[in-house]
Amino acid sequence: MNLMLVDDEAPALAKLRRFLADIDGVTVVAEAADGAAALAWVVAHPRAVDALLLDIQMPLVGGLEVAAALPPHVLVAFTTAFDEFAVQAFEFNAVDYLLKPFTRERLTACVARLRERLAPPERALQRQRLTTALHGLQPVADHWLLPERGELRRLALAAVECVTAADNYVELHAAAGSGMDRTTLTAFLDHPAVAQRFVRVHRSCAVQPSHVQAIEPLGNGDAQLRLSSGRIVRLSRRYRAGLIAAMKGRSVD
Repeated sequence: MNLMLVDDEAPALAKLRRFLADIDGVTVVAEAADGAAALAWVVAHPRAVDALLLDIQMPLVGGLEVAAALPPHVLVAFTTAFDEFAVQAFEFNAVDYLLKPFTRERLTACVARLRERLAPPERALQRQRLTTALHGLQPVADHWLLPERGELRRLALAAVECVTAADNYVELHAAAGSGMDRTTLTAFLDHPAVAQRFVRVHRSCAVQPSHVQAIEPLGNGDAQLRLSSGRIVRLSRRYRAGLIAAMKGRSVD
């Protein structure tokens, strides 16, 4: 897979380059420090790159503008220190959204998603059938099975404070670590094992009310939630009443 790295900060490019060097089958074919240079390179080499790892906030031409102008066959995974662009990013059909500072493991998962999107239709269909079969085997109990390095890892649902969506994947966040699974957030929330545990608080996020430590108003009806681990997630006003109902009888700040 041929990648282009686009970021106006040299340390960020160096980190991407260093992490990607350990991932087999990945070639960095170009780098750019601004959006205009990135677009110019892609226009000059339209078939030389499969995907861009693209920063969102850059001078003059930002990442969202670059994504809007890319040829349809070039995939995008955004890298940014700001989570408020997530909804806009996925409106551009982004494959992933890496929130800085991200780990080596998180970047590896992002590359896996890009490969999945680039896979031939037959292979992708076969993988989808296997994933569907796996979810059918999920126990109606207190754990979730996560594929990890060819094995299945059990993650206690009680420890999961929130679940975030990224395209056709979800990431389960617990204080002791996170795990990713190939399913949509809606499908995850509909599963009998989790239906009574989690409440959606944003288009791309659901929380377990028992892990909400505080609701902090932001204005205009929106708020942010402080969870058990200190993680902060956005609460949209559309979902506020549902969360309050789920938390009825609990005390928050």
